[in-house]
Amino acid sequence: MVGLTGVAGRRAGKFSLGMGQRLGVAAALLGDPAVLLLDEPVNGLDPEGVRWIRTLLRSLAAQGRTVFVSSHLISEMALTADRLVVIGQGRLLADTTVAEMSAGSASLEDAFFQLTSGEVEYRGSAAA
Repeated sequence: MVGLTGVAGRRAGKFSLGMGQRLGVAAALLGDPAVLLLDEPVNGLDPEGVRWIRTLLRSLAAQGRTVFVSSHLISEMALTADRLVVIGQGRLLADTTVAEMSAGSASLEDAFFQLTSGEVEYRGSAAA
């Protein structure tokens, strides 16, 4: 299911980041959970792996499971999610569908930035 059959005999410590992500998903599925919570599941995946995780998440949801995905990749959420929850500075800013949030904006990313402007504080080092 996660595409690791070919490396079943290898030590997990030698896995690439993408293979480690697949192994983490496999571990999350071991108990056949009704609810899954995945944090940045596309991190470290190659393009084939990104497509695989999208398909897997959609198929799990189609089985009736609840799949929560935490991600900073807005474009990925536009392709994967049905509903969005946006949190800024510890406050709930939105709980809506992708279509509703995108309506009236050029993209989901534009809608996200319109919603969060002023809500998220970025701190960086001052330029010298």
